[in-house]
Amino acid sequence: MFSVGIDVSKGKSTVCAIRPHGEILMAPKDFRHTKDDLDSLVKQLSRFKEEIHIIMEATGNYTICLSVSI
Repeated sequence: MFSVGIDVSKGKSTVCAIRPHGEILMAPKDFRHTKDDLDSLVKQLSRFKEEIHIIMEATGNYTICLSVSI
């Protein structure tokens, strides 16, 4: 199991992934709210083949595109 933190803003989100005890799987990286970038995010997270806990900032309408993609 690992956790993904997503800081959501208007045109992009910053995403990072860690395992318990702080092992960094994915350093903070920006993903634009475009189909290509969100597909890339899903592909990067899918490669780990384990349970994922996603923590996402609630920012109204800006989270909608992420919720649909992930």
